Amino acid sequence: MSQHFRSLIAALCGATVLVLAGCGESTGPSGATCPQGSALTYQNFGKTFMDTYCTRCHSTVLSGAARQDAPEDQNFNTPEGVRAHLKDVDAWTASGPDRTNTEMPPNGTMPTDDERKKLGEWLACGAP
Repeated sequence: MSQHFRSLIAALCGATVLVLAGCGESTGPSGATCPQGSALTYQNFGKTFMDTYCTRCHSTVLSGAARQDAPEDQNFNTPEGVRAHLKDVDAWTASGPDRTNTEMPPNGTMPTDDERKKLGEWLACGAP
């Protein structure tokens, strides 16, 4: 095998490794837990978070293009709607010790890291 061919194979292998490294999951469980005595509730945290960042697409009052491709069955304008999708909301939006998920919202005003951590905690507590 010629040196040129070996160099080419080495370069292709290196490029493949870089591409595969970038193909990891971009979402997943945040690893957030519910601390004893958590005071976060739908009334004092969840509703404001959802209204600010999520219901612009995930709401029962929206349909078609207004949902910006949000699945029709994922509506977060009620506590029950959020609770039905706790794992999804966590995996796309929340922050915890394992990861900070920033896929949602896809545009517009974004939550701070602190808000994402509180979201993770609130969800881990069952979104009371």
